[in-house]
Parts: sequence; C-alpha cells; structure tokens
Amino acid sequence: MAPKPVFTHTEPNLLPILEELRRREPIFHTPEFGTTNADFERMMAPGYWEVGASGRRYSRDFILKWMSEATPIDAASAGWQSSDHALRRLGPDTYLLTYTLRQAERLTRRSTIWQSTAEGWRILYHQGTIVTAEEDDLPPTS
Repeated sequence: MAPKPVFTHTEPNLLPILEELRRREPIFHTPEFGTTNADFERMMAPGYWEVGASGRRYSRDFILKWMSEATPIDAASAGWQSSDHALRRLGPDTYLLTYTLRQAERLTRRSTIWQSTAEGWRILYHQGTIVTAEEDDLPPTS
C-alpha cells in the first residue's frame, strides 16, 4: 500500500485536534460556532488577516464589516463539501489545518492557522486558492 501523500497526512497524536478543527471549517460558514459579529470577533485573533481566492489580502476589520453586511451562508445547507483535511503542528498550541473545499463548480484549497488559547480556538490566518488543475506534483503549464 502506498503511503498517504504529505498533503493529507496527519500525525496520529493530532487526530483529535484535527477532528475538532475540521468541524469549525469553513470558517464563518459553520453556524454551530457562531453567526454574529461578536462570535466572529472571538474567533479571530486581533492580528488576523487572510488572502482570498482572488489573491486579495483582507484585514480583520474588513472581514468583520463584510460579514456584518453579507447574508450568512451555512456551508452544509449550501451543499459545500470539504475533503482531504490534514493538520500540522507549527508550534506550541498553534496548528495549520489544510483542506479542499468544493462550492458547486468552484474548487479551492484552504489553509487556516489556528491557535488554542485560554478563551478557546482562535484563527490567526486563512487563505483560499482556486484549483485550476487537480493533479498534484506536476510542473505548472503555461
């Protein structure tokens, strides 16, 4: 049996944390973990920022303003499907969660850096990248 690709590998001792964080994704679209701006503020570290699938950078303040004005989307109700979840420890209480998200015809790779604090899980950083070719470990084409 071939080894699992590094992209989807999680050390066995991290599996409980992987499951806990997997349930919280996609961030801002899982009502079980919050739907209000106060919930989102608690979720994000003060220095939070993200890179969207467009390549644009977004500050914590921008995300909070946008989420307060946008119609909430429940990922499960919208039929979004996540897969290939993997977790890597970056440092004490800090983890990188990666996964693939399918939203209808749009496929993205997602990365979220989570930190465990006395107040609970906080998001430090998030990035989404649109997938244009589903094959891994191939040179890019022009």
